[in-house]
Amino acid sequence: MLSSSRLSWKWTACLCFLTLLCCLFTPALTVKENDFKKCTQSGFCKRNRAYADNAATQGSSWEPPYKILPEQASFKDGQLQAPILKTTDAQGTTVRLPVTVSFLKSGTARVTVDEEQRKEKNIELRHNSIARKERYNEAEKWAIVGGLDVDTNAKVSSESKSGINIKYGPGFIFEADIKYSPFSIEFKRDGVAQIKLNDRGLLNVEHWRPKVDKPAPEKKEGEDGEESEEEPEAAEATPSEDQSTWWEETFGGNTDSKPRGPESVALDITFFGYEHVYGIPEHTGPLSLKETRGGDGNYKEPYRLYNSDVFEYILDSPMTLYGAIPFMQAQRKDSTVGVFWLNGAETWVDITKAKEHKNPLALGIGSKTNTHTHWISESGVMDVFVFLGPTPRDVTKNYAELTGTTAMPQEFAIGYHQCRWNYVSDDDVKEVDRKMDRYHIPYDVIWLDIEYLDDKKYFTWEPNMFSDPISMGEQLDSHGRKLVVIIDPHIKNTKYPVSEELKSKGLAVKNKEGNIFEGWCWPGSSHWVDCFNPEAIKWWTTLFDYDKFKGTLKNTFIWNDMNEPSVFNGPEVTMPKDNLHHDNWEHRDVHNINGMTFHNATFEALLSRKKGELRRPFVLTRSFYAGSQRLGAMWTGDNQATWEYLAAATPMILAQGISGFPFAGADVGGFFGNPEPELQSRWFQAGAFYPFFRGHAHIDARRREPYLVPEPHRSIITAALRLRYSLLPAWYTAFYHANQDGSPILRPLYWTHPSEEAGFDIDDEFFVGSTGLLVKPVVEQEKTTADIYIPDDEVYYDYFTYEKLPTSKGKHLTVQAPLETIPVLMRGGHIIPRRDVPRRSAQLMQYDDYTLVIAVSKNGNAEGELYVDDGDTFEYENGQYIHRSFKLAGSSLTSTDAEGRDVKSIKEGDWLKRMSDVAVDKIIIVGAPSSLAGKSEVQLEVEGEKTPVRVDYHKAEGGKAAYAVLGRVGAKIGADWKIDFA
Repeated sequence: MLSSSRLSWKWTACLCFLTLLCCLFTPALTVKENDFKKCTQSGFCKRNRAYADNAATQGSSWEPPYKILPEQASFKDGQLQAPILKTTDAQGTTVRLPVTVSFLKSGTARVTVDEEQRKEKNIELRHNSIARKERYNEAEKWAIVGGLDVDTNAKVSSESKSGINIKYGPGFIFEADIKYSPFSIEFKRDGVAQIKLNDRGLLNVEHWRPKVDKPAPEKKEGEDGEESEEEPEAAEATPSEDQSTWWEETFGGNTDSKPRGPESVALDITFFGYEHVYGIPEHTGPLSLKETRGGDGNYKEPYRLYNSDVFEYILDSPMTLYGAIPFMQAQRKDSTVGVFWLNGAETWVDITKAKEHKNPLALGIGSKTNTHTHWISESGVMDVFVFLGPTPRDVTKNYAELTGTTAMPQEFAIGYHQCRWNYVSDDDVKEVDRKMDRYHIPYDVIWLDIEYLDDKKYFTWEPNMFSDPISMGEQLDSHGRKLVVIIDPHIKNTKYPVSEELKSKGLAVKNKEGNIFEGWCWPGSSHWVDCFNPEAIKWWTTLFDYDKFKGTLKNTFIWNDMNEPSVFNGPEVTMPKDNLHHDNWEHRDVHNINGMTFHNATFEALLSRKKGELRRPFVLTRSFYAGSQRLGAMWTGDNQATWEYLAAATPMILAQGISGFPFAGADVGGFFGNPEPELQSRWFQAGAFYPFFRGHAHIDARRREPYLVPEPHRSIITAALRLRYSLLPAWYTAFYHANQDGSPILRPLYWTHPSEEAGFDIDDEFFVGSTGLLVKPVVEQEKTTADIYIPDDEVYYDYFTYEKLPTSKGKHLTVQAPLETIPVLMRGGHIIPRRDVPRRSAQLMQYDDYTLVIAVSKNGNAEGELYVDDGDTFEYENGQYIHRSFKLAGSSLTSTDAEGRDVKSIKEGDWLKRMSDVAVDKIIIVGAPSSLAGKSEVQLEVEGEKTPVRVDYHKAEGGKAAYAVLGRVGAKIGADWKIDFA
């Protein structure tokens, strides 16, 4: 038996060992976060938070130093213009900040604030900088594509020395109450305050001021005879302010010179009566954004928007990630509003909520929650768009009018993508392709990461392992499949044509001295293409010509990664802020837009690979900004193979969708690590409902192609993939709507049911487009049931079994969800188009017949849509598409053109001619009317001619709804027809 002293020694040794392990492993979990700034480590964020704290401390005695002189304000042709005067000292010195308030025809309002002295270039730059002197004012050039027409019908409702009231929008239901001193704008709808700018007086425009340098330290002899330096008292322009980060700032061993000095813009925006706010991706965490000033369950840091390469990002955090869309929506019962903060610089957003009581003696009676937000950007002009709704659809539509809608994708792009870092050779790619077929697993695209390159030189192939890329591409093409290869913005600094051309043409990003910037990324020493430069875009497009990028074919598409930009040896793993872009704009001004410019250049390149060939590009991006949705797809970056990351993916993808970028997905299976079969199966089930559906894995992860997973998981994954492919017509129709009006493809409950407050913070279930499919992915280990919130009184059916579920509005329904099942419900009142013949790829399904699944509503009706085009070209812009509206009303089912076109008058191209042979093969009616009971056939009527259609009726039993199958219908998918059930 051990003595107590020896036992104690053993325990001490164990504790020491455990402590050592903790020391070793803890940094692996935290170092990534510590590589990036907190607000207190970002000078302009810290200053503006302190400004807010000072205002809060002073309370009602706080006097914001911003005002407009009434005689200097003018309103004409839908715009108010005036200088805001900022008082800068006790002597009443002011600086002029030109403000323009524009009222747009869409009903959106725009508020821009500039700085006169910088605008006139009447400032001095430090460090002999050649940077621009103005505030950056070109974000609009990249993000905005329309919707800026001013509403000249906007009118003055009232005016006085204290301010002006403008009525605008449809029916003049919107108004802007502009106060002059202190300056603020309150936006109302139907006379009720919705949003207020500068509600708490936190407007802060850091104006230019000269740097007063300290005199050189005096040399004096110390007691030991050594010379020492004695610091004189500093001569400060504003002694009360902390200037330590005005002119330069150091973080992580990197120093950022600031030749223009402090220039941040900040504004508080209050949402009156709104408890829930959404958007401002990209972050992990819930869809309904958390408060950021501490408190139980809240964040202590603001949400940060500063596109960064965050390797192994952490969950439930306001920390910055790869993209930035500064668009926020607020939701209360039956009302949605929003703001868009158009600024490309580093931005922080604080969120706090406060209860406000109409009657302080009656707590809980008449109380409401106001959400206060504080927006802080490092540089640029202040540019804010205000959307007054009143519905989620109105807000997203008006935002889309400004920034554009989702590009209509190639049809293959919404199939399944198989990827890993890396397939090791062209033979490896061919073998994966063959095995997917051998196991009857559908997929559309296989991807190549950076190892396919010759020594990490983009536009090359590794000569030994990828010696015959043409035969690889041809095999894929013969199976209806595509290849995606990675091309990043960093160009290896070595002697090869792309690098030599980049340097000789002067198209690279420059450092602060105006010389080509050199940093470190995958190839080692690298230079970065400056895609803000129109000449760089022109040059970039030439590199993708088939005869220049040898080894690529018509079925080759592109993946843009690392475009934040990622610079391994740079500050916060990115480019120095004092680097210079086209026209000598500093990188600090455009950082969040940078990734979109590269995405845009590649998009343009794929439009012009061959003269006379005009096909839709597919380009995946990691970094993005407002407007990136016009260019392709995104994914949520370097996630991990854990259940927690699976759960986090859904709210992240939902946030992308409501922020205008719905073509989004997460790496299925997790990028880092090795998912156990159950996790991989559940992730494929969830991924089958991601708009962008790609399996991916790190280079150190084991191979995990679906056919390698042991049974029964292989069959479960295959079933999830086949479900995705059968529903491609519904998915494509959802993408069409996103392309038309900016509506999200995955729709959270607040968006579909804006009256149901209990659904406003639900972010683990969603509707797919307008299909009525309600999906709840299972994201917990060994979970075999799912609790689904039901937001209305409509009937719901199980998609797979046709069970009529015992639902009621506002209740959670528990459904069985064994491993082989993903909970998918059909909401009554919808018609879902699909294709039921399993094929190896979307291309091979192109001319298959359709099945219509009708989920009958409580009142016996249903409706749905199908949009289809050739899925490849832009011929849909010339009318070469089919858009059908299906309606079940009473005892008849009809198919008509959704746009009321005379389909006979449309001149048919090759694709439409082939589609004339495609028909509705089968119709399944779930919740079938009793009038079909006992019938063996019904009548299909086309142009007055009637044809019998077989009916197979199944009565309701065992919990299943009655359903009927109409077989071999034969109605042409593009034609008008009617089926009578009477």
